[in-house]
Amino acid sequence: MSQPPPEPPPGQPPPPYAYPPQYGYPPAPYGQGYPPAPYYGYAVPRRTNGMAIASMVLGILWIYWIGSILALVFGYIARRQIHERAEGGGGMAIAGIVLGWIGVGFLVVIFVVGFGIGVSSP
Repeated sequence: MSQPPPEPPPGQPPPPYAYPPQYGYPPAPYGQGYPPAPYYGYAVPRRTNGMAIASMVLGILWIYWIGSILALVFGYIARRQIHERAEGGGGMAIAGIVLGWIGVGFLVVIFVVGFGIGVSSP
């Protein structure tokens, strides 16, 4: 252990501030810090299911309502394939299913309205 520096003579300014002595291990020399972090590689992106893409596109386009029905079929097939194969595209499959049901709902409303107008006409 080192001893504190002696007091300055009266009338003299105190010596500049010095860091207190360090206890424990001596500091590591430059260039020897922490070891490098382990390399785990990069994450492999999951493939997007093609049926999910087709389901979403057909759900958006509707194509005379046959697109809505195909969006439902492709969407449900895609959901099963995504679960089995651990692929990506679950959100697109759900979007295709929702849009497909919206298209089928519009088709039903148009048929009901058309049937109602046809029955009420003389």
